[in-house]
Amino acid sequence: MANADLELQINQKIAEIKLVADQLPGVIIIHRMPHFSLEYMSEKGLIELAVSAEDIQSLSSAEYYHRYFNPEDAEDYIPKMKGFMDRNDNKSISFFQQVRLLSRGEGWVWHFSTTRILLRDVNHEPILTITTSYPVGSMQHVNNKVERLLEENNFLRNNYTQFSKLSKRECDILRLLALSKSSTEIASQLFISVATVETHRKNIRQKLNVSTAFELSQYARAFDLI
Repeated sequence: MANADLELQINQKIAEIKLVADQLPGVIIIHRMPHFSLEYMSEKGLIELAVSAEDIQSLSSAEYYHRYFNPEDAEDYIPKMKGFMDRNDNKSISFFQQVRLLSRGEGWVWHFSTTRILLRDVNHEPILTITTSYPVGSMQHVNNKVERLLEENNFLRNNYTQFSKLSKRECDILRLLALSKSSTEIASQLFISVATVETHRKNIRQKLNVSTAFELSQYARAFDLI
């Protein structure tokens, strides 16, 4: 396909999306392959990011993602996205990502996004992808549960180094502490002395740098001990 013909197809496809994009509930984003350069973002997204279409399209892919997306999330969704593009089928891929909404001054805001291939060339290679993105707070029917899961995911990533300091026995005791077991009950269940349990409790608190039962339960939930 000649470059002029390809560009015409790309422009036509984007024009089709523009006709309905602002009527849809989410933000619509179109990227161009193979470098994921931004070709189009609906007005709702531009307002949220407090940027003009011209300014955001002038950014390189690296600048775009660095400015507006939390790089920690990339560890989760970039491998999924690569596999999705390699499969090159008509299915879609969904993922969570944190977006910096400058218009609200809120810092990172979780979004649920779904992507599929929008246009292919004559060799069936992807040319455009289209993504629909929704702030999690707007999804009232799943908001509380999703936010709790995302908070736990953030906690896990931020505290993995601390948690990895615990021994297997300390993990066992942390689980029982999170279940509100007393030192006497833990000692009986694990066939150790109460003094040993107290020593382990002290070491767990020092290693995790926590002081409350709630903080202990956060670790137990995030790391699937309970």
